[in-house]
Amino acid sequence: MNDDVEAVMAAARVLVAVSAESVAAVEEVVTLPQLRVLVLVASRTAPNLGAVAAGLRVHPSNATRAVDRMVFAGLLDRRDDPTDRRNLVLELTDEGHALLEKVMDQRRGAIAAILDRMPAGRRRSLVPVMRAFAEAGGETADEAAWSLGWTTRAARQPLPQ
Repeated sequence: MNDDVEAVMAAARVLVAVSAESVAAVEEVVTLPQLRVLVLVASRTAPNLGAVAAGLRVHPSNATRAVDRMVFAGLLDRRDDPTDRRNLVLELTDEGHALLEKVMDQRRGAIAAILDRMPAGRRRSLVPVMRAFAEAGGETADEAAWSLGWTTRAARQPLPQ
């Protein structure tokens, strides 16, 4: 069992490195907390400042400042909620969508490159094993995946506008 744990730990380190490299590729544009905000907005329907503050577990004023910076950078748009004018709804701009796609495409590319280096038979057997592992681990729910910097959208599926 110990060898199994160590093998999974090694694989986890590889996946964490893939994630870290994708974040590093955009660190001149956004910080990790800002990336988390973008992913949160992309992964939820009509999120507002309250949802951002709750998701980041920060005071609403901190969430407001973070959102203000991303609005100024052209990554987020904020507008009145048509159902409640006291509320502001956040949406990704085209630039925000492009930045998230860059991060996710880099991750997909890095994972594809690793898979390409594996023998075909082992690669085919890996997929059901990874699905079973994710299921046994209670795969991170879509509502929480954003906090780890992962969108919940499938490859090549356009993010909603």
